[in-house]
Amino acid sequence: MSEMLPLFPLSTVLFPGMRLPLHIFEQRYLQLVRDLLEQPEPRQFGIIAIKKGRETGVAGVEALHEVGCVATMRQAEPRDDGRFDLATVGEQRFRLLTLDRTQPYFRGEIERLPEEAGDAAAAAFAVQRAQTAFRRYLNALADRGGGVISVADLPDEPVLLSYVIGAAVIIDLPERQSLLAAPDALTRLRAERGLLVRETGMLRATTSRPAPDFSYEPYSPN
Repeated sequence: MSEMLPLFPLSTVLFPGMRLPLHIFEQRYLQLVRDLLEQPEPRQFGIIAIKKGRETGVAGVEALHEVGCVATMRQAEPRDDGRFDLATVGEQRFRLLTLDRTQPYFRGEIERLPEEAGDAAAAAFAVQRAQTAFRRYLNALADRGGGVISVADLPDEPVLLSYVIGAAVIIDLPERQSLLAAPDALTRLRAERGLLVRETGMLRATTSRPAPDFSYEPYSPN
């Protein structure tokens, strides 16, 4: 079943369960926030990565990726100049069916995607391998950053673990987008293990690496 949802194109990928703070100042997205505030909760919109174009500027957004993430606006703090600081969290993946450009901001006809783990036995094995690879990756980052990275116990649930790793590993947007678009957690975890092994090897082979930062950018330049 499809639905219409306001869209917020960004040069980032949001995963379900992950938080994303946003600083809203462009007029069309200020209008989006005002429209959301007039609606009952949950106040939701779609975060979708830009394939071609820019969030701001003359050219603007020309193409979007097919799979995005529904975000719930948990808090909207108005500023004196009319801008907003938003606290949002990812809820569920969606597939973009059609794009509506008739409003000041984009809207899309979307279908929400199910969260599937894949084969249970294979997923449980993939969880163990991904957890091991992720810890090695974090250790390599800590060694190159000259610090210590402390993480809580990693989740054992395949879908959640796949999103935690997808959000934390430092990779380019196209690779992160491919993880979001994976059909199930098993496929995602297997791909993530390969990326983690690759990135860990690169970290071990280099002589210097910036200190890691696992948080999203504090604000998005819309």
